[in-house]
Amino acid sequence: MKKSIILAISAAAFLLGSVASYACTNLIVGKKASVDGSVICTYNCDGFGFAAFLNFSAPGRHAPGEMIAVRRGWGPNAQVNYIPQAEYTYSVASLMNENQVSIVETTWDGRKELHNKEGWLGYFELMGITLQRARTAREAIEIMHNLVQEYGYCDTGESFAVCDKNEAWIMELIGKGPDRKGAVWVAMRVPDDCITAYANASRIRQFPQVAKVSKADKKRGFCVVEGECMYSADVISFAREMGYYDGPDKDFSFREAYGPLDFGAIRYCEARVWSFFRHHYNTEVMDSYLPFLGGDMTEHDALPLWIKPDAPVSYRDIQNDMRDHYEGTALDMTADVSAGPWASPYRNQPVNYEAPDGTKMFRERPIGCQQSGMTMVCRMRSWLPDAVGGISYFNMDDANMVAYVPVYCGINRIPDPFRRENNNIREFSTESAFWMCNFVANMIYPRYSAMIGDLRDAQTELEDYYEQDQAKVEEAVAKMTPAEISDFLTTKTIAYTDKMMKRWDKLAKFLIVKHNDQIMLPSKDGELVPGRHTSPAYAPAFRQAVKDLTGNRYVKPE
Repeated sequence: MKKSIILAISAAAFLLGSVASYACTNLIVGKKASVDGSVICTYNCDGFGFAAFLNFSAPGRHAPGEMIAVRRGWGPNAQVNYIPQAEYTYSVASLMNENQVSIVETTWDGRKELHNKEGWLGYFELMGITLQRARTAREAIEIMHNLVQEYGYCDTGESFAVCDKNEAWIMELIGKGPDRKGAVWVAMRVPDDCITAYANASRIRQFPQVAKVSKADKKRGFCVVEGECMYSADVISFAREMGYYDGPDKDFSFREAYGPLDFGAIRYCEARVWSFFRHHYNTEVMDSYLPFLGGDMTEHDALPLWIKPDAPVSYRDIQNDMRDHYEGTALDMTADVSAGPWASPYRNQPVNYEAPDGTKMFRERPIGCQQSGMTMVCRMRSWLPDAVGGISYFNMDDANMVAYVPVYCGINRIPDPFRRENNNIREFSTESAFWMCNFVANMIYPRYSAMIGDLRDAQTELEDYYEQDQAKVEEAVAKMTPAEISDFLTTKTIAYTDKMMKRWDKLAKFLIVKHNDQIMLPSKDGELVPGRHTSPAYAPAFRQAVKDLTGNRYVKPE
């Protein structure tokens, strides 16, 4: 038996396996909802204490009998299982393959008793193996079904955005419990003119169904409502078997059966979806859902699964949506005394905590958060050659604190700052994208409102440059052979990454000088200029809280 061990998948699965609950956010845009016809999906991969480096696997043709090693766990006690390799595998850069198929995810626990720890495949292995084999989003969904049927699924409830250059699909999947292979799942095509999102909660309720599950459906294990929906043939019957549902098939809700909402799923998860929708839809309508976000289901018991945005959405809009902290809404994290003296959207305490008097408390959980290990915006474009049409805008750390670097799906190697060996979570390095981004971010976190403007200048400068350079890249590629295209796009991606690293090194040095000793030296266009320093004021809510809590102690006499 010839063995082929896919280390990138196993290592990534280990790292991402440590991600905290309520950890990831996906935003999805259909091609007619975007400004230019792109299909877009995103991924903030959140969790403390890990660096999610950029993965790459080369394409290849494989001999009969070649096997893939799938590792569960880590160290000497890790379980290793082998599954047959495909005859041909596509290259994968990050979470997009050479066909512009992308898969991103977000986890929800769902029914605890459906967790099958003995399954061979976790969500990240499932994504990685599927990307190596899929030509389209629909094919990817079928491959994922076949893999879990054959080898078992070992994680809890999961939502996937499965996209290609023409379509965006959302897929919800959960296992069947100990000693049972397979999974129950539903996948729905996002209407081309709509946007949707996932944030660690099940969202699919009722879905289109075939008139009758046929013998052919049962044999292959899933049903197809052409162009609209795919679902496991037993998704309803299994819920009946487990006692989760006893009503008519037509009223069956995947979410209510397998991932019912509680307050945490609404406020920490659905609220992120609400905020994304609010950016692109009538704010008065979206604000009518505020009672629901507080746990009151009198008027609304769910957000829409998707919405048609008021105006077409650009990938730059989506990049900024990934940085959201509810600014300008009733949940604005920068606007009350908990934001501290520097109007910070970040919170150090857990999502759930207690006040000194024992009162149970919670904090908001926004799309943007400091614990991101990496962030990406995947953009798929049908009118361009695949190699250049597919771009993962990528960086390591909090989306709010980084510049998104274009990584083309047609590259043949990873830029050094994004490579696994250069991103040791326990050793700082100026050669590491993770550490350079965190170096800057951790200077800004303590004095957010005073310093974030300097980062925004550098961020915008880089992202504007990358955007403006794309036309030249596309023009150059049109005159090249496939081999030339791959080398050219690899060189470009490396140059883009190098430019980011140099700009962030400059930014780090600029910040320490401009803001030394908690003052601000004058600057313009990222450079210091002559003039006196200033002492920035605390946030208004904090100043008022100081006055209210200290009485006359700091009131200046007339």
